[in-house]
Amino acid sequence: MLVEALRSLQEQVKSLDTEIAARAKADDTAHRLMTVPGIGPLIATALEAMAPPAETFRSGRDFAAWIGLTPIQRSTGGKERLGRTSRMGERTLRRLLIIASSAVVRWAKRKGVPSGSWLHRMLARKPPMVVIVALANKTARIAWALMTRGGIYRAPTVAA
Repeated sequence: MLVEALRSLQEQVKSLDTEIAARAKADDTAHRLMTVPGIGPLIATALEAMAPPAETFRSGRDFAAWIGLTPIQRSTGGKERLGRTSRMGERTLRRLLIIASSAVVRWAKRKGVPSGSWLHRMLARKPPMVVIVALANKTARIAWALMTRGGIYRAPTVAA
């Protein structure tokens, strides 16, 4: 009886995955978001469905703060003191972006990244989880820019 219930749930998940993939391909914004490394059909449709219109945020940092991926600021007297990540925001999107970023970092460690790139420099000097959250923050800012300004993601070139 439990095996049949598990098989039924697997079939439902499979059908929902195909429906999400079809909706992501049909939607222009989700299709553009999927050009960012780490963002697939699930995250693209979740960003579009769960986030308010991108124009409500002044900048990508405001969008990342709404998700909960920016550090807490305890600044005084002109000295900037940045603490841990606030985690006060949209929990589901934050989790999805962190999972996607961990996959990108894991792939980069296995396959290698161009030396001199942002990810290579971060992996050389920071712990992996800090790099993952920083990459999720960067991905959220890129997603905001694509949702507001349009266009597709172009990977930055590494200076020689």
